[in-house]
Amino acid sequence: MLCQVVFLFYSQIKFSMEKIFDLSDIQAFERFYRVNFITKLCGISNANLVGTLDENGVSNLAIFNSVTHISANPPCMGLFQRPLTVPRQTYENIKNKGFFTINQVKSSFVKNAHHTSAKFEKGISEFEKCQLTEQYVEDFPIPFVKESGIKVGLSFEEEHLIKANGNILIVGKIQKVILPEIALAEDGNILLEKIETVGVAGLDTYFAINKIAQFDFALPLQEVKKK
Repeated sequence: MLCQVVFLFYSQIKFSMEKIFDLSDIQAFERFYRVNFITKLCGISNANLVGTLDENGVSNLAIFNSVTHISANPPCMGLFQRPLTVPRQTYENIKNKGFFTINQVKSSFVKNAHHTSAKFEKGISEFEKCQLTEQYVEDFPIPFVKESGIKVGLSFEEEHLIKANGNILIVGKIQKVILPEIALAEDGNILLEKIETVGVAGLDTYFAINKIAQFDFALPLQEVKKK
């Protein structure tokens, strides 16, 4: 009996222990270990395919985990682009054409979406090579991903250099939104769980999204209530 108690005690200690890393520890990590470690610290992000066209009209598609909300009025979204130390087709195409699309990844084509992270040569369409379908809508000049549940067409508005690491924040103004009727609630909420939207942690690990709660607007000194 005593042995069982001791084992249980040390088991609880083991699972409750934390590791502490200083900056010097992190900088000493092997390169790919550090990439895996740092990119997963933010938890689960949205997984989106960014569609563009090059100067010759060839479509380009690349997966990003760095799309973010900027503002509701005017309706703007942001996209973090890695430093321009090597050619960046998405960035070049956005600046050249002035428009781009953001297409949420669904679980039904997550493998195809991940394939777009491969370094295809310029002039080769990831739509074709990754077996995804171009969808042109009305007068918007850039293709959407037909298979996507939520599709957003944006115009390029501005960019901001992140001095800490050379990344660039691209800001786009929303010009067009396409989504299934089933995913739109009466109050304007978008029901992501209805359309198989997935999240991504780091550069390679994908997760299904399940709604666990929704709350009313929070007010000081009042109990938070579920909707």
